[in-house]
Amino acid sequence: MVIERFRPGCAAEVYRRARERGRMMPPGLGYVASWVETDFARCFQVMECDDPRLLREWMDAWEDLVDFEVVPVITSAEAAERMSRPPGE
Repeated sequence: MVIERFRPGCAAEVYRRARERGRMMPPGLGYVASWVETDFARCFQVMECDDPRLLREWMDAWEDLVDFEVVPVITSAEAAERMSRPPGE
């Protein structure tokens, strides 16, 4: 999960850049879905990748407009499966 905090006054520029250049994601980084607060302060994005360097490359393209927080997450189904394993497994 990537939490983007739009820098003050930058939300419109984020959307302009996205229209003009797309998401600017390197191959191997996948976009799943996103939700934006109604005041355009934050965007919550679910992204997929096996290589954290790809995520960093993508964030570098946007860091002039957005501050990022990355929170590793798993699906609820994966969490349930992990919790059903015996301790230490």
